[in-house]
Amino acid sequence: MTERIRNKRVSESLTETTKLLQYKDINGQNRLFGGRLMEWIDEVAALTAMRHCGGLVTTCAVDNLRFKYGAYINEVIVLIGKVTYVGNTSMEIRVDTYVENIETGIRRAINHAYLICVHVDDNGKPVPVKYGLELETLSDKAEWDGGMKRNANRKQRFNDGY
Repeated sequence: MTERIRNKRVSESLTETTKLLQYKDINGQNRLFGGRLMEWIDEVAALTAMRHCGGLVTTCAVDNLRFKYGAYINEVIVLIGKVTYVGNTSMEIRVDTYVENIETGIRRAINHAYLICVHVDDNGKPVPVKYGLELETLSDKAEWDGGMKRNANRKQRFNDGY
């Protein structure tokens, strides 16, 4: 593993984006099309990872993507990405998706996902992540611990041919 320049706090790369659900985002059941949500999740994960590593990234895996509830036309969708684990060349990013009630501001979770982004150079070759991760809260520590386990599971599945 390369020498880290310094650690970045989880909050330094936190990324939040908001979307208004439109007809172009709706499936045949009049709900948010899962593929569109996956696109938005991938964008937020990539932006979060880029902000953390200070360079280019590519998504190499979607480790977990769980749809909890649907969303409907004209609802406000909020996506929040944060770094949960940093390896040598890769970062695990958690993206949580909510529907926000525009009257009350209350958010209802509809999805959460973990994605793995790899820091790459201009030629697409993996390069070490320069920044470690400073865990600010107990939640950050729990995510890191979970990230270590998920990373070990990913490696085992890879070795098993999955």
